[in-house]
Amino acid sequence: MRYWLMKSEPDEFSIDDLARAPKKSTAWFGVRNYLARNYMRDQMQLGDRVLFYHSSCEVPGVAGIAEVSKLAYPDETQFDKKSDYYDPKATRDNPRWVHVDVKFVKKTRLLPLSELREHKQLAKMQLLQRGNRLSITPVDPAEWKYIESIL
Repeated sequence: MRYWLMKSEPDEFSIDDLARAPKKSTAWFGVRNYLARNYMRDQMQLGDRVLFYHSSCEVPGVAGIAEVSKLAYPDETQFDKKSDYYDPKATRDNPRWVHVDVKFVKKTRLLPLSELREHKQLAKMQLLQRGNRLSITPVDPAEWKYIESIL
């Protein structure tokens, strides 16, 4: 099993929205970064655990836990000309963008970014590195275990 951190803006889709979703599962659509896409396409496996992270909000931080519930498949928004995620270079024969489905596991207390930064055990966490803006990042198993212990 691998571990991931996936960011979502809570005014777009929050951990509470995931908890209310049909079957408590949803497609993680709209990713338009090649490295994040490659993580979903090439590395994510069923049952991988996910730190659901609220970003671009007043208090960003880990808000819950989810798991990968469906392997990568084409993101339909890339074909929809009315979508903000439309990609004119994508075709059904050669889709450029994929997503996985994630399933709600549990809501946690909000673990703010500021608190994550206080823990020396997390100093190497990719989320905390200068200039990191990726919406999906791997989480080291030791980091995952430590975060679980402080949630």
